Amino acid sequence: MKRKVTKAIFPVAGLGTRFLPATKSIPKEIMTLVDRPLIQYAIDEARAAGIKEFIFVTSRGKGALEDYFDHSPELENTLRKKGKTDLLEMLKSTNMDSGAIAYIRQHKALGLGHAVWCARRLLSNEPFAVILPDDVIAADTPCLQQMVEAHAETGGNMVAAMEVPTEKTSAYGVLDIKEDMGSVVSVKGMVEKPDADKAPSNLAVIGRYILTPDVMNHLNRIKSGAGGELQLTDAIAQEITSADNVYGFRFKGQRFDCGSKAGFLQATVAFGLARDDLKDEFQDYLADMMSVRSAAQ
Repeated sequence: MKRKVTKAIFPVAGLGTRFLPATKSIPKEIMTLVDRPLIQYAIDEARAAGIKEFIFVTSRGKGALEDYFDHSPELENTLRKKGKTDLLEMLKSTNMDSGAIAYIRQHKALGLGHAVWCARRLLSNEPFAVILPDDVIAADTPCLQQMVEAHAETGGNMVAAMEVPTEKTSAYGVLDIKEDMGSVVSVKGMVEKPDADKAPSNLAVIGRYILTPDVMNHLNRIKSGAGGELQLTDAIAQEITSADNVYGFRFKGQRFDCGSKAGFLQATVAFGLARDDLKDEFQDYLADMMSVRSAAQ
């Protein structure tokens, strides 16, 4: 019997140096995409997939992230007195029940594998998800929900994957495909950031994973990988060798790399245009901007 995926790890210990000076005082995950923090998109996606327990791997200076999911009695009372029930309802999605979130500190930045490994004592013998909040995915059915449904059929380990231009494979972990079954592919290898002429495919791994407890066991045994860091891809690669149960999943949706400034701006435009309350005014503004730019050329 396949176990349900009910726990998710959110590695949020990074310093967000690409967004300095903003991230000097606020965690990158609290930066807002339109009017919701990046972390809220990740939490909402996890909830839609049936996740019940949320494990945050944090570091120093992330207090605002922890506060965000706490109740704010003063704010709630003020809104209640002013009869702003719509805003009170909006706040409900940001509140988490006592005990639903656990916070684990990663004291040294030793890679994604190490961040996942830090959460080992909060997991029992069950599959778990890993969500990287930097990767925001716009989709009719949330990406992790798509994966959980596919994982119910395959079991094993599953990584979200998307096709990228061949010349960009050097920016991603790339799958070496054993069998292509459409939305699901079985994987015989993973190559980290290959040059275009050495890439085994153009199917790149992005920040959603469903992993078996064996991956955590591999992380326990691996000393370190590239750059002295503990790489999650190394542990997943060991699963390919020992159990041959790793799958890539072509999700339906658009991924935005909100760990980069350009990606964050692209996401802002896409999500702004998707909002009924904003799209008309925003679209007119963008059209005006483009016509001014065209005229200047």
